[in-house]
Amino acid sequence: MDFVGVDIAADSLAYFSQALSPEYGKGTTFAKMAKEGLLGKKTGKGFYDWSTGRAQIPKVPATDKISIMDIFALEINESVKLIEEGVATPEDIEKAVTLGMNRPFGPISVAKDLSNSEVRAKLEELATRFGSVIFAPAKPIVEGRLRDAVEGRLAPAGKGVPPVAAEEKPAKSSEVIRLERHPGGVARIVINRPKFNTMNGEVLDGLDRILAELWTDPEARVVVITGEGSVFCAGADLSQYFSSQMAFMEYARRGARLFRRLTELPKLTIAVLKGYALGGGLEMALSCDIRLATEDVEIGFPELTRGLVPAWSGSQRLPQLLGLSRASAMILTSERFKGKKAVEIGLAAQLIPPGDPDSFALKYATDLASSQAPVAVLLAKRLLNKGSEVPSDVGLEMEAMAAGVLFGTDDLKEGISAFLGKRRAEFKGK
Repeated sequence: MDFVGVDIAADSLAYFSQALSPEYGKGTTFAKMAKEGLLGKKTGKGFYDWSTGRAQIPKVPATDKISIMDIFALEINESVKLIEEGVATPEDIEKAVTLGMNRPFGPISVAKDLSNSEVRAKLEELATRFGSVIFAPAKPIVEGRLRDAVEGRLAPAGKGVPPVAAEEKPAKSSEVIRLERHPGGVARIVINRPKFNTMNGEVLDGLDRILAELWTDPEARVVVITGEGSVFCAGADLSQYFSSQMAFMEYARRGARLFRRLTELPKLTIAVLKGYALGGGLEMALSCDIRLATEDVEIGFPELTRGLVPAWSGSQRLPQLLGLSRASAMILTSERFKGKKAVEIGLAAQLIPPGDPDSFALKYATDLASSQAPVAVLLAKRLLNKGSEVPSDVGLEMEAMAAGVLFGTDDLKEGISAFLGKRRAEFKGK
């Protein structure tokens, strides 16, 4: 409020009290401050002292007068009213709050993690405590239809049933992660949340859809995962809202299971480590078959310095790749190192030479797509990933069976024929 101007808030409430309900005029603090010239940054003082050009925010104990859940419940209530009246969609509201108020999440994200009953109970409590009708739960919440509202299934009042229910809407390409297709059998997955390309629930949703699309796509033989700009991925976005320990646990489990699917993708996968490859970003890279690293990339697991642990498979996959001793040192000390060391310890396969790392990775991937037999890649990946999970004798049996399957493929015949004819093989994936 101080940054925008307390007078703006005062004028807004005055307008709402005239146009919507006199209830919005009950709050008098903003109007009193505006009258006294306490407008915030533009007058040097508002709720905070701005004499130095920045807000001087004192360290004080948390209030017991209201809770963050009080604020969330009121925001959700107003959102449901807008949706019910056909003023805005859930997506409109979420974007407006996150961009307009510079917040990591909006009321729609919060509502999806709460039950209708707890939101209704909180609103009824607030309406009674403050004697305010506009705090009372909106009609859809009273009717138990909060989820219908925030998931886009609530028809605006008087407009009948929405033409397409939310679960029937065709999936759209996510703005924060995209799939690119390149010539030569290469697909590129690009995380697009500059400047650090951190991952949130929306990125996980997009990655889930992309993996499903690529799984049975015969045109994509090699998949490159990278980040928009100069950074691969600096980890998970921890500014997201989670209502409970259980909610965060399920979020961690979801990421780990998604990365497990990435390891099992029947395509050769390559991660382009550049800028930062930290935390969850590094865990995603560890789930790829090959990691290419720039010399100056910063790699590490900072989780323990945040009071967390690697929770998207890092604590399990890293020891398999580097051995328990090296993995323990890396995770327990939150060590960070550059690309050269990553190659030396076997975490990365190759250093990317100076220049554009994504162009180098694309050429690297294109060469592999044209030289590696797709069915052989699929079976080799399964042997490599599953072999460590079974006794060695079982692994040997799996290896023999894979060889037997490949012996009957057209690609094997083409590979031998090309070798004998001293030409490049043209594999068909059959």
